[in-house]
This record gives sequence, C-alpha cells and structure tokens, in this order.
Amino acid sequence: MDVGQHQKTSRESENASATGSIESCLICGSALEYLEQSEGVVCSSCGKSEQGYIRCPQGHYLCEACHNRDSIEMIREITLGTLSKDPGEIAESMMNHPKLPMLGCQHAYIAAGALLGALRNEGSRKITESDFKEVFKRIERQAVGGYCGLTGICGIVPAIGACFSILLGSTCGKDLEQRNTMEVTRRVMEAIEKLTGPSCCKAYVRASLPVAVDLLKRRLGISLPIKNRSIACLFDKHHPHGCRESKCPYYKKQGKD
Repeated sequence: MDVGQHQKTSRESENASATGSIESCLICGSALEYLEQSEGVVCSSCGKSEQGYIRCPQGHYLCEACHNRDSIEMIREITLGTLSKDPGEIAESMMNHPKLPMLGCQHAYIAAGALLGALRNEGSRKITESDFKEVFKRIERQAVGGYCGLTGICGIVPAIGACFSILLGSTCGKDLEQRNTMEVTRRVMEAIEKLTGPSCCKAYVRASLPVAVDLLKRRLGISLPIKNRSIACLFDKHHPHGCRESKCPYYKKQGKD
C-alpha cells in the first residue's frame, strides 16, 4: 500500500469515527488486537518487517513512523503556528483535529508540542524550532504504541520530561537538573495513574499539562495560563476500550472556570 492509499483509508476511518463508529484499524476499521507477546508483522504502508504488539485481525499493520506521520505533521504545524500561551487550549485544538486517532502515542507529541508552543509564546525562555525537533526526536525513542500497558509507562511521561530536560539542561550525570526532570516525570506519572482503567490518551494529556504548568512555576518561575477545568470531553463514544464516563473528571463536564 502506498502512502496516498494509507492517507485515503485513514480519512475513511476518521469519517467513521465522526459518525459514531468505534475507531480501530486505520486501514479497514476493524477492532485491533493487543498482544501479550510480540509477533512478526509487516507494515502495510512501507513494507517494514518488525516485531509488534498491536495488529488488525485482517492482517493490517502500521509501523510507528507510518501510523504517526500525518498526525505529527499536523501537531508540528499547530505547534509552530499557534499564538496561544495556554498549553491546554493548544492541546485541545490538536486533539479535535480530524487527522488524530482517538488513542495513540501521537498524544505524547501533543503534550510536548502544546507545552513548548505556549512557552515560546510566553517569551521568558527562547524556544527555537531546533528545540521542538530535539524534543520530538527524544519522544520517538520512548513513546511507542501500546507500551503504556506493556511497560507501565505512558509516552506522555517522557514527552513532558523531554521538555523539562531541554529547559533545565539535563543530561545523564547532571545533579539537580536530572533530579528535577525526574520529579516532573514522577508527578506526571502519578496524575496519569489516577485516570487509568481503561487508559485514555486524551485524559492523560489533560491531566499532565496542569502538572507541567505547576512545575514550570515552581522550578523556573514561568507562569502559563491553563483552563483545563472547563473541559467538556465529547470523545466518549469513540473510545475503543470503553470510556470511564463518570469516573473521568472530563466526562461531559459543564464549561465552568
């Protein structure tokens, strides 16, 4: 399958989601299988052979690069073009985009892109396009689809950590820089853990960004506005594993500050 056909089938799946169908395989719409042991798979788009944990029962499979390509380009465009200083607002614009699947590690790029975009617009720290590229490169190494269940680490955790690492100048062997970065990832992980069962990438983004904003203020003295409390989530019908509904703080919540 060439890239053009992949994009076409992706749009068809997105249209199915918009009409109320459960989003699953981006190629045919079938419910995906989540494996406990990896199996040999071949990407339906680029032909790459690898070991995978998520597959379509019809034989379709997309590697991380092909699965994320369209979404990451959209995230990059919004990140570099937004004028907002509110990372929550930026993230919501990304999560409502038709190119974005309901679940997936594209949300790790959303969390990082929204945070860095807001920081760049706030202006206390100079955030360059090179910083965005570096953070996205780091995310690619640690945010892998399905690994939230296989290793217990959601890709949003290292995504937020990568942002703070850039800001703090953290590398292996540093002292407070590395410790403070680890504090960030610990607190983001705690926020995510409280929302698990089943997992929801959109809820995780919404819970992680206020934590990041709080730590930016505490550790770097940078204040960003964020209006997460007013979110009314409208994605409940599209969750392939079943929305947590009333157990989720964002479930059709009325818009109030």
